[in-house]
Amino acid sequence: MKLHELSPAEGSAKAVFRKGRGTGSGNGKTAGKGHKGQNARSGGGVRVGFEGGQFPLYRQLPKRGFKNKFATVYAIVNVGSLNVFEDGAVVNAETLVKMGLVKKLYDGVKVLGNGELTKKLTVQVSAISKTADEKIKALGGTVEVI
Repeated sequence: MKLHELSPAEGSAKAVFRKGRGTGSGNGKTAGKGHKGQNARSGGGVRVGFEGGQFPLYRQLPKRGFKNKFATVYAIVNVGSLNVFEDGAVVNAETLVKMGLVKKLYDGVKVLGNGELTKKLTVQVSAISKTADEKIKALGGTVEVI
């Protein structure tokens, strides 16, 4: 195969729609901008959220709540979903991502106590709830908070 023989997959490349190329093109003359006005001008248009000078909705609505930018955000895993691991396996952030139980790690992984565990595991996570800790230790597993 040579470079000149390469072509995009069928249906993946769409031709650019050329505006203002004559009345026969279906989008000639005003090129879809209508007649005159702010939006017909070069560089014209209004910003997002502008309502023509009317008091905008985003300023009418009250600001709600508080977002703590220093808060610790954990990726959550329930103890019941740890049954996908082999008996005696080591469960940590990397293995949870590899098994698809966690998509993004954020500031660490926290195990919660929802569900039933049937296997003895060694769990190495950032945080764990008291019920999850009890369920893992009841089966002879170990918990390491790192």
